[in-house]
Amino acid sequence: MKTTLALAASLTLGLFASAGAAEAKGCIKGALVGGVAGHMAGHGKMGAAAGCAVGHSKANKKDKQQGGSQPQG
Repeated sequence: MKTTLALAASLTLGLFASAGAAEAKGCIKGALVGGVAGHMAGHGKMGAAAGCAVGHSKANKKDKQQGGSQPQG
């Protein structure tokens, strides 16, 4: 259990370190939703970490869809 929590925490910190302002918004919203859902299941911190990862992923996907076919530099 502790190793799983440590892994989730390190992944979350990695996302925060590589995230820009737009991605942080998705992470925060996802962490709130995941934290509440995880709290109901007895795993609030793990839910928040997973919610952050999902929110970050969805924010990136949304940005790519809105950007269309912009050339990457």
